[in-house]
Amino acid sequence: MAKSQRQVRSDRPWYAVAAVVFAVGMAGTTLPTPLYGLYREEIGFSQFMVTVIFAVYAVGVIAALLVAGNFSDVVGRRPVIFVALVLSVFSAVCFLFEDGLPLLFLGRLLSGFAAGLLSGAATAAVTELAKTGQRRRAAFAATAANMGGLGCGPLLSGVLAEYAPYPLRLPYLVHLGLLVVAVVLLAALPETVERPVPRPALRPQGMVVPAEARSVFAPAALASFAGFSVLGLFTAVAPAFAAQYLGVDNLAVEGAIVLLVFLASTAGQLFMERVGPVRALPLGCAILVVGLVLIGSSLLVESLGVLVAGAVVAGMGQGLSFRASVAEVSRAAPDRQRGATISALFVTAYVGISLPVVGIGALTVAVGLRGAGLIFVGCVIAVSTAVALHLARRPELRGP
Repeated sequence: MAKSQRQVRSDRPWYAVAAVVFAVGMAGTTLPTPLYGLYREEIGFSQFMVTVIFAVYAVGVIAALLVAGNFSDVVGRRPVIFVALVLSVFSAVCFLFEDGLPLLFLGRLLSGFAAGLLSGAATAAVTELAKTGQRRRAAFAATAANMGGLGCGPLLSGVLAEYAPYPLRLPYLVHLGLLVVAVVLLAALPETVERPVPRPALRPQGMVVPAEARSVFAPAALASFAGFSVLGLFTAVAPAFAAQYLGVDNLAVEGAIVLLVFLASTAGQLFMERVGPVRALPLGCAILVVGLVLIGSSLLVESLGVLVAGAVVAGMGQGLSFRASVAEVSRAAPDRQRGATISALFVTAYVGISLPVVGIGALTVAVGLRGAGLIFVGCVIAVSTAVALHLARRPELRGP
């Protein structure tokens, strides 16, 4: 149960401090993105293995959401966020002492656990720490911290790997320093949850989709799956696309391309407030289709500019449709099951960020990276178009 606002009222912008902690934690989850090429050279493995390493992260996120998605409601936001930051530290240590695939897998798994814990607990903390007049800004701060942190990770590691020594060590050392700062900031934050006495047992919540929310949940889940699969494309294999077909061999540029997708997603989520969730969900899917067409075209014409344009447009569509999906599912779910239903939506999204990417890796063996990318683009276009047409034909599923 949330504490009264009396306990967090002050002139200090606690929600902004919580957002900084959130962003630092999420940045670590995408830190390896521009570095996979260097790991391939050092260890020697295929592009398919890159996608499997990335998918291990999504497995960790899904496991954390299913097992501990509601734990911060019981024990408080700060303890769960602290555990997530500690897991991030262990993940960075795995990468620092990496000497082969086992530690890469373990580091990504721990990173996934951290992201799964942070996504719920930190989002709730940012919004709950805002005073009444700050609620709107706090909601955007939570979104910006999540997507901005995910985007800044590749940029940070790309710049350090390109222009500083020890490219496979220094990014994690810097992030460890940022995590120490985040822990200090977390210690200063007020708690926003009253822990009941006696404390109820911590039980895994699993996936919950109430019957009254299923008609809304299905298209929202498909849209989230499609949008997050594009984020997976950019965070797992876009640097390899850029290096192999577009002549981009600068790791900082590769990191900046990934950053653009997440910044565009943040902008799309902000734009949803003007459009409204009813129109934003099909509109976001349509914009995502346009972005995917541009991404596919960039592979055919080998144009970095077209790829960047596709990243921005697709990111906008993903952000718009995903925030609308969360809003619509939240509206349709009953109060007592709202949190669990939204967690189920996140599980679907993270399945989308992993399975299609592994499919790309497998297809690369048979048809090459370009062919696999084009097949991926075609499949996600089909899913997004189907959702948009379904919502256009069945407006009653979009709520009042």
